[in-house]
Amino acid sequence: MPTLNYKHLRYFWMVAKSGTIARACKQLHLTPQAISGQLRELEQTLGVELFHRVGRGLEVTDAGRRILSYADEIFALGDELLDIARDQTTRRSLPFAVGIADSVAKMVAHRLIEPVLSLPEAVRLICREGRLTPLLGELAVHRLDIVIADQPMPANLNVRGFSHLLTESELTVFGADTLLAKLSGDFPALLQAAPFLLPGDDVAIRTRLEEWFVSQRLHPRIVGEFDDSALLKAFAQGGAGLFVAPTAIARHLAEQYRVRAVGRIDSISEQVYAITTERRSTHPATVAIIEQARASTIGSSRRGRRTASEAGLAPPDEAVVRSLRSISPDDGAES
Repeated sequence: MPTLNYKHLRYFWMVAKSGTIARACKQLHLTPQAISGQLRELEQTLGVELFHRVGRGLEVTDAGRRILSYADEIFALGDELLDIARDQTTRRSLPFAVGIADSVAKMVAHRLIEPVLSLPEAVRLICREGRLTPLLGELAVHRLDIVIADQPMPANLNVRGFSHLLTESELTVFGADTLLAKLSGDFPALLQAAPFLLPGDDVAIRTRLEEWFVSQRLHPRIVGEFDDSALLKAFAQGGAGLFVAPTAIARHLAEQYRVRAVGRIDSISEQVYAITTERRSTHPATVAIIEQARASTIGSSRRGRRTASEAGLAPPDEAVVRSLRSISPDDGAES
């Protein structure tokens, strides 16, 4: 069985990070021929192609991206080992790998994961973003400790998992001022024939949003579909179309993307779940995420309601949002 040459892996890691062999050569003080030859040897050892050539640069293949994520962790652990060797008082940090479905708003994910960095234990946070199904595959083989998603564990996947509801918020329609200046009428009538940016097919609210359009007899002009929530908002910021996002982060959206709330859709809510492989979570970081979500959203009552301003997430109109609900780690519903 072939063994992994870590020097070759380091060269691959450096080339992938720098984007070209030429830039990696300057950092490694090696010739292009030397690096190219050792990359070929690594590809032969692993049995996969690591790069595609794109113009004058290199693009990492899908297989290469998977290997790159392992290399990130290997060399991070190596750096940590050196720190501990130099300073015996240094504590080893506890790795915590989080998968974040790209359909989850980045601000929501940040708020949910942030408590991990305040734990008394030293934690090394590793975030992976992508589509839900591949992330759940990584969770199943324990490459991830938790997956943050906008839906519970899908029933059609042969993966043992438990879904913990973290937050729930109604939706608000947003748009850039440059676009809103061209629209007329009141909400929701102004959506008729207005340019609209839809979330992708993998996003849980997509179907409910389309059903709402039908129920309201509205036909917005769909100009784009996006799996990645951040990319959708970037296009919206440029005035490409209206879009929906959780009411609970309205103020932050307005500040970050310079968009304005148009109206609320009270009949649709977006949920965010923590998916784990254990019913009763034991990793301190997982416990922190679930417990903090519960403590910050339900107060003294398990199903209690709080205003958006009390939660620190008030939209510009100070509207009251539906209570962000959660369940404790041992209440996870197995799927």
